[in-house]
Amino acid sequence: MTYKIAYIGFGSIAQEVARIMQEEEDFPCVQLVLLRDGSKALDNLPNYVMPMFSFHKMLACKPDIVIEAASQEAVWQYASATMKYGFPFVVSSVGALADQAEREKMLAAATIGNAKLIIPSGAVAGLDYVQAIKRIPDAQLIYESRKPVQAWTEELKALGVNPEQLQESYVLYQGVAQEAALKYPKNLNVAATLAMAGLGMDKTQVRVVADPQIQRNQHLIEVKSSLGSMRVELTNLPSTNNPKTSGVVAHSVAATIFKHCSRLQIA
Repeated sequence: MTYKIAYIGFGSIAQEVARIMQEEEDFPCVQLVLLRDGSKALDNLPNYVMPMFSFHKMLACKPDIVIEAASQEAVWQYASATMKYGFPFVVSSVGALADQAEREKMLAAATIGNAKLIIPSGAVAGLDYVQAIKRIPDAQLIYESRKPVQAWTEELKALGVNPEQLQESYVLYQGVAQEAALKYPKNLNVAATLAMAGLGMDKTQVRVVADPQIQRNQHLIEVKSSLGSMRVELTNLPSTNNPKTSGVVAHSVAATIFKHCSRLQIA
């Protein structure tokens, strides 16, 4: 069987996912990407990815799965329409789901089309445990995102902080996942993913830190409940093309595609 994979956007994440899929010998596939006329991505589009300039023509190709790898706005624009037609939709910009009205609209569309809205694990681990304790009344989840200053240059400048002169850790945000994911749409997808898997957007605590002493993205997840506790620490190398994103994210999206198409699934 030859699978059809469609991408919305072709930045660093989609490019890496497409490469992984192309090199998987046991996974024959046709790859499509939705682009605007004159998109810069056309200049470096590999020959194994077919450009599409119409959303409806892309869906007419009947993709097995559609991957958003563009922005929160792309999720809001295309997710519902994709799922109404019955095609599963993978959200890379998970922070888009922090908008409750948009999230409800997407889930309603998924019901209409009997499709699935799929969230990859991305840069985080331990989601199986987080899902398991979500119905425990006393459960608590705290997530800390600690990234190099380079990942927060624009945000620090907006706060009046000179990134080049920062000597100590700087807390940009402390609060709940819903606000964090919407406030920092390019950096806080992990917060949204944890919230969706577990206690919800308004009960997942988030701390965002810019740290001049580190060169890798660090994630700390602490969960406590009457069933026990979990502490997970991850250190991810940033993507070579985008310091706001961990390099492992593209591999997580690829794993999500393989899992979706496989007859064997590990829950």
